[in-house]
Amino acid sequence: MSKRLIFNAFAMNGVSHVYHGVWRHPETRQTEFNDLSTWVELAKILEKGRFDGLFLADVMGLDAIYRGSADIYVEQAIHFPANDPATLCAALIGATEHLGLMFTSSIMQSHPFDFARRVSTLDHLSGGRVGWNIVTSASRAAARNFDFADRLPHDERYRWADEYVEAVYRLWEGSWEDDAVKADKKNGVYADPRKVHRIHHRGERYRIEGPHLTTPSPQRTPLLIQAGASAAGRAFAARNAEATFIVSLTPESARVAIDDIRGQAVAAGRDPADILFFQGLSFVVGSTEEEAWRKSRELDEYISTEGLAAHVGRDLDVDFGLLDPDRPVADFDIQGLQGFTRFVEEANPGKTVRLKDLTHAMSYNGRIVGTPETIADALEKWRDAGIDGVNVAYQKTPSAFAEFAEHVMPELRKRGIAQTNYAAGTLREKLFAGRGARIVERHPAARFRRGDQPARQTIRRAAP
Repeated sequence: MSKRLIFNAFAMNGVSHVYHGVWRHPETRQTEFNDLSTWVELAKILEKGRFDGLFLADVMGLDAIYRGSADIYVEQAIHFPANDPATLCAALIGATEHLGLMFTSSIMQSHPFDFARRVSTLDHLSGGRVGWNIVTSASRAAARNFDFADRLPHDERYRWADEYVEAVYRLWEGSWEDDAVKADKKNGVYADPRKVHRIHHRGERYRIEGPHLTTPSPQRTPLLIQAGASAAGRAFAARNAEATFIVSLTPESARVAIDDIRGQAVAAGRDPADILFFQGLSFVVGSTEEEAWRKSRELDEYISTEGLAAHVGRDLDVDFGLLDPDRPVADFDIQGLQGFTRFVEEANPGKTVRLKDLTHAMSYNGRIVGTPETIADALEKWRDAGIDGVNVAYQKTPSAFAEFAEHVMPELRKRGIAQTNYAAGTLREKLFAGRGARIVERHPAARFRRGDQPARQTIRRAAP
């Protein structure tokens, strides 16, 4: 049997996400992002189309990094304004039954103790359908919004991330034993205090006593996602991620990235199948090739090329408005260029990667235009290169997702590439066929699980 692909809608709780300028199109609801009905409509389209999840991106600041200004980000609504994605996921729980709800949260924005409780609450209320996209927030504006004079060096942010995830793993996995909750009405015992434990986390940044305030949720630890493309980011994903979001430019370069991260996962004591790879792609669908390309050209009339440059430049910490777009990337010793440049280089071995190659690569190299049949052909090539799923970006919403669900999904199901029905269980069980709701024993979170504990370590005793 052919391997089916996972399909997530890739969006952001704001106006303009990937294809900047298209929010002006009369047939998109992007400017209605503050209206819950916009998102409920999308969620119902996704669930009817048997999408696996809604994957929400996020940012933590407004950077002045296009021609030395933040004006373009405000004028063209480039990731500004941006509402909280986790709150949106909470609002969509009651409007969905099977759809995975995956949100981005930076290690900067929430203390681990508070974050762990909010995630467990979401996991309880959704029946175990929550995923966390772990980010370290590279922008200067994000750092300055959270009490830092400037952003931390790249590798130091990942050291911080290592402690952050250890702290939440301890809370999710190490506070409550599996049989701690008794709910014994007759004897008046809700939980056995001998089976609820403080975590005593002592690290460089955090001192957390515990225990976790929330009872174990269906997944305990949510599905863990990570999107770093730099050497440090890939190493972090290899140790921690159950899914990683890649933006490779060709199926061949995707294979290079996947082999690299899976090899590192094996070196870290994990199985290569422990990590799913979500490739970012977008689609323009037509009943004929001519119709598809006509629709593509019409959409491009709304595209802001400056908006694309401002987006990519912000992500890479490069002011493309002040630089010669024909200069090689190698001329610049800039931290933010590391990860995405690596994807471009893997797609173009031996080619000199120039700044202008980066400004269009994120949006246009991942766009597939064609009929349902030709799109399915292209997706088969991506699947055969090793990807496990697709984060589907949109030009117009919700129509881009509706067209994909109505026209492309049936062809994919015919070929065994997309699911026909939802599997039972939690998000982890739906995405990893044959696995349980809990994170696998090989994952570093599992080492904090509790068995029978001596009485001296119950919640009655504080840490020394």
